[in-house]
Amino acid sequence: MLQSKEIRGPAWLTATALIAALTGCSETVVLNPAGDVAAQQGDLVMLATGLMLIIIIPVILLTFFFAWKYRQSNTEAEYDPEWHHSTKLELIIWTVPLIIVIILGAITWISTHKLDPYRPLDRIDAQRALAPDVKPLEVEVVAMDWKWLFFYPEQGIATVNELAAPVDRPIHFKLTSTTTMNAFYVPDLAGMIYTMPGMQTELNAVINKEGVYKGMSSHYSGAGFSGMTFKFHGLSNEGFEQWIAKAKTEGKTLDRTSYLDLVKPSERNPVERFGKVDPKLYHTVLNRCVEEGQMCMHTMMAIDKAGGESYARAKGLNLSPDMCTTEDAAKLTAALEADASTPAVIQQ
Repeated sequence: MLQSKEIRGPAWLTATALIAALTGCSETVVLNPAGDVAAQQGDLVMLATGLMLIIIIPVILLTFFFAWKYRQSNTEAEYDPEWHHSTKLELIIWTVPLIIVIILGAITWISTHKLDPYRPLDRIDAQRALAPDVKPLEVEVVAMDWKWLFFYPEQGIATVNELAAPVDRPIHFKLTSTTTMNAFYVPDLAGMIYTMPGMQTELNAVINKEGVYKGMSSHYSGAGFSGMTFKFHGLSNEGFEQWIAKAKTEGKTLDRTSYLDLVKPSERNPVERFGKVDPKLYHTVLNRCVEEGQMCMHTMMAIDKAGGESYARAKGLNLSPDMCTTEDAAKLTAALEADASTPAVIQQ
């Protein structure tokens, strides 16, 4: 039988080699992303870590130094039991961390505004500014249970669990959810952004390298959460046009009826493409009125703004005091649409 001393050396060598191999082959996405927004966020992580290491490294080194210098066997070390204060030491201990906190605070304030997800991009990357005539690619995102639905309103298509965008073109995401709060996250593209039912969040980002990148849900949302992933394709302009053409040619039709089937919970849903899409579908999903006859949230808010029950009576609508029926909703919606004094509140 081999003794433990005989196998200890080779085991340690093997473990060291494996760790070195993993370290050399792996790449931390957060610090080496393919998109400019994510790269700026990664730079912030490195900068903040570097500033904090100004304190951490000396503290660690001094801990070992003091432990060695004042060890029990070192009888030559100076011993002063009455020592209790040093002005110079106090200045160093408090001034240096205070300066670092002030610097971090300033960086946080600036970067919070500069990297606001709602703020339109002003550059493609660190070397190239964004031309004023470049129009961002519009993508509308719906987080479902447990899959992602992407609308391309300008191109007239939609996809499930597959996202694509041209390299070096800004992307403007509008995001919502169907039933529960979720989080949209493509590490190579930008930081995560939350999605919530009946609400819309926004994200501006750009991808700078062609490739296939991982997208995911980074907020737990139930049983199928682990499979709620998708692929994000960074393509050339020609490749993106081919991708759009393929979706239009091979895709199905997505309207209110097919959406109600799609929205049913499913796990690890395969990629689906829709070549014909109801242009108002995302609007109805956001306002939670996909089902026929259901009043949209923005219509309810418009009614409240117009005066609520008194507005309905002024329009000659005698509504039930207990509930609003489908017929009532249709009458109120028609009244709002016909009211020339409230055009702004019925548009979105």
